[in-house]
Amino acid sequence: MSTTTDPSGSELDELWSTFKSAPTPGSRDALILHYSPLVKYVAGRVAVGLPQNVEQSDLASYGMFGLIDAIEKFEPERGFKFETYAISRIKGAILDELRSMDWVPRSVRAKARQIEKAYATIEAKEHRPPTDEELAAELEWTDDQLQTALTQISHVGLAALDEVLSGDRGDSLTLGDTIADQSANGPMGAFEVAETRQLLSQAINTLPEREKIVLTLYYYENLTLQEIGRVLGVTESRVSQIHSKSVLHLKSRFAALEAEPN
Repeated sequence: MSTTTDPSGSELDELWSTFKSAPTPGSRDALILHYSPLVKYVAGRVAVGLPQNVEQSDLASYGMFGLIDAIEKFEPERGFKFETYAISRIKGAILDELRSMDWVPRSVRAKARQIEKAYATIEAKEHRPPTDEELAAELEWTDDQLQTALTQISHVGLAALDEVLSGDRGDSLTLGDTIADQSANGPMGAFEVAETRQLLSQAINTLPEREKIVLTLYYYENLTLQEIGRVLGVTESRVSQIHSKSVLHLKSRFAALEAEPN
């Protein structure tokens, strides 16, 4: 996806340099204006499958706070692409607001917790990721019931990597924070981000290949679920199920890694 064409590449670099060395309301507003299409883009992705009473314009307004936060905390000298960092922070801001509204049905949250627990139980026994058949058996569900639950979870936006990082941790860490450190938080903050990045990498490496591909294409390459479906040769709904399953699996594994003694 692209942002506005003005300013040019060199002008944008100069704008970032100016803002970081001597920030002014003008330079800040210019960066917000330039990158504002990212907010609409992310809001549109998050809105897919949400209940009709959730307005995309409201999601965009929540996401704007994430964009502003990203601009203020981004470190151009680290060499990372701003769009990758910002998309995660925008999404995190939207998810934070949705969580605060507590609009996700309790039944769906309960199913997500059941699936996470089943993943943990099977991995503790088998020392490997479970198959769908094993997962359904542990839950005492049919395969159709499992796939329906994964679809419901994906439709309410409950399964996202930012949920893995901040859903139960009491902080606001997002995927973007594992890409660019927050120097404003000092050495301890940088250490925590580095530790989280390592844990996230370890957890992702435990996933089956297809789940790793879906996460990589969706979060790091910013492909839509429909585009990923074309890459894998499956339907968009199937990609949605794989995405939900992989994130819940990752959440379970991430919690287990954090619980392991140093």
